[in-house]
Amino acid sequence: MPAPVPELWNYIPEEILIQIFYYLSLRDRYAVFQVCRQWATAVSSSSVWHFTEISCDSEDEEGMLQSLLQFLSQIKRLKIVFDQSKEVNRKNVTRILDVLAKQNHKLQQLCIVCHGENPYFYSGQDILQSIRNICNTENQIDLQHIDFRQMPFTLDDELVELVATTNPNLHSLFINNRTLVCNVAPGTIRKVLRACPKLSALGVYYASLSDDVFQELLKPERAAFTHLDIFCERLDKYIPVISEELWAAVSQKHPQLCVDLEFDHTVPACKIPRILKLNIPVSTLQLNTYNYMVNQIRFVTQSYSSTLKKLTLQTTSSEDLNSSLVDLARQCGKLLEIHCYCVVSQEVVEAFLAHCPSLKQYTLKVTKERHPWKPVTVQ
Repeated sequence: MPAPVPELWNYIPEEILIQIFYYLSLRDRYAVFQVCRQWATAVSSSSVWHFTEISCDSEDEEGMLQSLLQFLSQIKRLKIVFDQSKEVNRKNVTRILDVLAKQNHKLQQLCIVCHGENPYFYSGQDILQSIRNICNTENQIDLQHIDFRQMPFTLDDELVELVATTNPNLHSLFINNRTLVCNVAPGTIRKVLRACPKLSALGVYYASLSDDVFQELLKPERAAFTHLDIFCERLDKYIPVISEELWAAVSQKHPQLCVDLEFDHTVPACKIPRILKLNIPVSTLQLNTYNYMVNQIRFVTQSYSSTLKKLTLQTTSSEDLNSSLVDLARQCGKLLEIHCYCVVSQEVVEAFLAHCPSLKQYTLKVTKERHPWKPVTVQ
């Protein structure tokens, strides 16, 4: 154990140190732990570890991760960030998850973020198995929030159903993780809604939705549902669309519902108008299709002007596009963000600044620039 601190540091109350250490990264907490006895005691407080983000991105983190293991039982909200292209990182993550499964009965929130490229023929089965271990009924972990949107491993019916049935107090579940294939059927989403009566936020592929899923949301005993995050991709061209009537009924049953819709570039242009319905309370819309989007923008202006807060477009420049965006700016007064990744006219920029008083960020370029384009923050 390090030597006692100089007398000056003794005047800092432990409660203050705990508040400070709470905001430190895992690496900084590890450094603090080695400074002196007083700081080691303060950083060991359970209050410091309630929310923890673990980054597994370096081969020299073995000592830090080893010291972390003694604090895992105190974590309530955990975010794991790692580069899955390196085997050592994957092993560290599975090790952390397996220890959590054995000793952490306080864990309420789990978020896993990958930011590397999947190695060839790697499907994340080691990580997925560790998640199954956490959801084992013998572990008594009661998760309330799960976010796998940035974990690019294909989830299946068995795993999603296991997550739901072993965590009946789930409030949010996001499994729309943009993998090439959606292996979660609508029947599994129905089981999730039945197993988790408190669920109020759900992120799924459009292919995982159906009329029966919406009927589940319409049941009288269903608690307030507030957030539906939907990812649309190429396979959606083969499935039936949700009807206008069902969207209207769900919006009426859950008046606080906000819907986020993302269209992948693989979605056929002809399918987009069939998925977009008048009665969807769209809050965020991403049209990453690179198609001619003028008609869709005009539909969005007419249909979602009272709910739309964020719009992202990957499309091509034209005078018609400029005209449709100016009209959208005039009608969508609640817009917080607009990002258009093609060149627009100066009139478009001025329209959004003039007619959207709540605008916080925009990406609107009047000349071609090198990518990546950075958004402008409105002061």
